[in-house]
Parts: sequence; structure tokens; C-alpha cells
Amino acid sequence: MRGGAALARIPPVTETRFEELKRSVRFESVDAERLGGFRATAAPHFTRIARELSERLREHEEAHAVFSAEEQTERLQRSMVRWMDRLLSGTYDEAYFEEMRIIGRVLVRVGLPQRYVFTAMAVLRAALEDIADDASADAARPIRRALSRMIDLDLAIMMESYREALYDTVTDGSPNLVVGLDRQGDIRLLNQVAQSVTGYAREEVFGSSFVETFVPHDARPKDAPILDRILEGGEQRIVEQSGLKTRSGKVRDVAWTFSRLANGGPEDVVVFAVGADVTDTLHASRQLQQNEKLAALGTLAAGLAHEIRNPLNGAQLHVSFLQRALKAKLPEPDLVDAANVVAAEIKRLAQLVSEFLDFARPSALAKKRISIQALLKRALEVTAAESASAGVTITLDLPPQELFLFGDLAKLQQVMLNLVQNAVEAITPAPGGNVILRARRHPRYVRIEVEDDGPGLPTPDAPVFDAFFSTKPAGTGLGLAITHRIVTDHGGTIDVESRPGRTSFSFTIPIGTDSTSIAPESR
Repeated sequence: MRGGAALARIPPVTETRFEELKRSVRFESVDAERLGGFRATAAPHFTRIARELSERLREHEEAHAVFSAEEQTERLQRSMVRWMDRLLSGTYDEAYFEEMRIIGRVLVRVGLPQRYVFTAMAVLRAALEDIADDASADAARPIRRALSRMIDLDLAIMMESYREALYDTVTDGSPNLVVGLDRQGDIRLLNQVAQSVTGYAREEVFGSSFVETFVPHDARPKDAPILDRILEGGEQRIVEQSGLKTRSGKVRDVAWTFSRLANGGPEDVVVFAVGADVTDTLHASRQLQQNEKLAALGTLAAGLAHEIRNPLNGAQLHVSFLQRALKAKLPEPDLVDAANVVAAEIKRLAQLVSEFLDFARPSALAKKRISIQALLKRALEVTAAESASAGVTITLDLPPQELFLFGDLAKLQQVMLNLVQNAVEAITPAPGGNVILRARRHPRYVRIEVEDDGPGLPTPDAPVFDAFFSTKPAGTGLGLAITHRIVTDHGGTIDVESRPGRTSFSFTIPIGTDSTSIAPESR
């Protein structure tokens, strides 16, 4: 009886949530040993698998939007490598359970739709099973079984915490950025949209200064006093459009409405900053204005160039006759040199007129299937001699999988040569320097970037795509205008970001589905 009483007083053994899940999928210690032993075989493939996973996400609009910035994609790949390393660690305790729960909540926080979690898991499962098959035919089946159980476990944990976090974000239903500030102007609230646009998580900026965190340095003299006025109670509501500095260092255009509430405690929210991200709208407006400006200038240019070309041709013939006569009958060096200068200037003017006509008149696009990798490699080959003589190193940053689009090969080659030559010339005459040619797949288009580490443009908003604007002493100012026209004729866009030490020209071209020749819109 005393023994029975003692047994009765022993508390029942409780099972943790993780232990219950492991029991439900029949995950046992032998499975953990197999996965731990498989790690050394799989580890060399982790980086490749991570890149394949991120490239798969790029094919889908909603998934790509979450990791659109290059820095975000690189962080995603590093996180995937760490996660795969943990997945095959062989140690699966309560700490592991909590790590998977955090991953699930992070997926909600960054805004990744749940269905793409299953897509990523399917790609991962297939890749690891292929490695197991190739490594050992005898051991492949038990390893595959252990992998399947472990990935099912991870999915179950992630999806459970995913749903919990999703419930927590119901209050984040506003389509705008919402930031709550205390009396000192420090951040006390950051909704989901604000986190997505800025790249910051709530916990990263909680208690930080709104101005120091989000206002670009060059805008602080203007924006900081506005915020001070409303924090001090001088005004109850202020509408202001300004730049928003994101975690990656980029600046978004945001239309803010600052509204003051009743006075609260030191850490209470007293000002709500509600912002609408108008970056894309403003960009589209500027792009439309640029297209209209180029179209109007093109119409004028076409007529003017035709009127100039005829008298130029006549002048060139007569100067040639004069040069021959001077050499034969009146061999005065000064007169001959003067005639040569006139001939050279007429030739240069004729070349300028030809470039003007290339810019002005629309021409049909002979579209066909183009390899982006081949396009960029060709640009590197053609400019290799020029870059080598200038001490400039050109490198390629290309996706592992071949990218294709339908476009005019000759015209896109002209775009690449214009941008690469400009980048090389921007670095010189200073010795050395680097140019990167980068291509990335997006769901509906390909983005190509030419980046250099030169001194940058004179001003970040220099009108580089306007005809006759040039930063080069002998430049005509038509190269980038023609580049802009070719890109827009393809239905794409082109942008420039510049600061000392980094200038990046990037353009997008729709992937397309056929090779039909298309005439650009008449100008």
C-alpha cells in the first residue's frame, strides 16, 4: 500500500508539443542519427540549393515582392544555408522547436504568402533526396525517410506559428504605413506595411528616433522642424511629402500625414504618422514626362537633321575640292591645316546629325529570343581591350540558370555597349576601378544593371537621359538618350542611382512571348 501510495504521488509525465509532433510523424532517435551523419555529404550543396530556392521564388510576383532587393535576396540565401545546416544537425530539442517557431513568425512578418513555404520545402526535399540517392544507393532510402519526417515536422511547426502570427497581424490591416511616436519622437508602433516598405522589424526600431531612422540626412533640416512642431503641440495635423530611408539605404517617396493625439505618458503614442508610398506613382509620372519630352524632341530633330544634312554634304564636297587644290597649287601649311580643320569639323557635325537621326526616327524592333548571359558576355568581350588599357576590371554577376527574353539583339547590344563604355570612361582617368554587369530574373521581366565605383554624377538628379546633356567634354549627349529610347521601345524602363563610389544604371525589359517585329510608337 505504501508503495502504491508512493507511485500515486509521482506526477504524470507530460509531453511537450514538439515531442507530440515527433511522435505523430514517427520521428525517432535513429532518424536524428541518420540526418546528422548525412550532413557532411549535403553541406557542400547548401549554397547551390539556397540559390535555386531564391531563383524559384523570383518566378512568382508575390514571393518576389518580398525579396526584391539584392540585399534581401542575399540575406534570404544565407538564412537558408543556416537553416539547412540546422536541419541536418542531428540535434532536435526544444531549442530547435523554438527556432522553427521563430521562422514561421518571420515568414508572416516579411509578408511571404503561405503557399510559397510549401513550394520552398518541396524544392528543398527534392534536392536533398537527390543528394542522398547519388551518395549511397544502400543508405538512400532510410535517409530519405528521415528527411521526409523532419521536413514534415518543420512544416508543422512553422505553419502553426504562422497562423498564430497571422492572427496577431489582423490589426495591421491598413494599406498605408503607420508609425506611432512618443513625445520624444521615438518609434513605439510600426505596422506591417511600414515594416515591409522600410525593411525593419518592429523590434529593431522600437524606441529609436523616427528622424534618425527614417529621414534621409539631406532632408533632416527641412523635415525635423515639422515633426518638432507637431510633437510640441503647435499643430494638430500636418501633411508633408518627403523621402523615407529604408534599411537597405534606398530612399522611397512617401506622402505623410502627421496627426497628434491627446498628451500621454513618456512612452505612450502621441503622434501617428500615416504614410502612402508614392514612389512608383511618381516614377511612372516622371517616366511619362521623359517619354513625352523625348518624343517631342525627336519630331523636331528629325526635321532639323534632314534640313542640315543636305547643305553639310555640299559643304563637305567643296572642302574636299579646296583641300586638293591647296595641296596641288598653293602648298601653304597654314592654309592646308585650316582646310583640314574645317573638313574635320564638318565630318564631326555630319556624325552628330547621323546620331541625331538615329535618336529621332523610330525603327521596327526585330525581336527574337535572346540569351541574357550571352548578351552581357558579349558586352564584356567587346569592351575588354578598352577596359584593360584603362586598368578597369569588368566582372559578371549572372544567375546560375540561363535567362531569355524576346528583344532586338542589335539594339540591346547597343544599350549594353553604351552603358559599359560610359562606366569605364566614368572611372578613368583615375587608375583602376571596377565595373559589374549584373542580371536578375523577375516574374515578368529581366533586370540588367551596370555598376561602377567611379566618382558618380555631378548631382544625383542630373538629366542624363536628356538629349545633348553630357558630363564628358567631348560627348554629344545623345548616347544615353538613344539608350533610353531603345529601352522604352522594348516596353521597359531605365533608371540611374549615383553617389561617390557607386553609380548604377539599371534597365528592365519584359520577357515577352514571341519574336514579332514591332514598330515603336510614332514620335
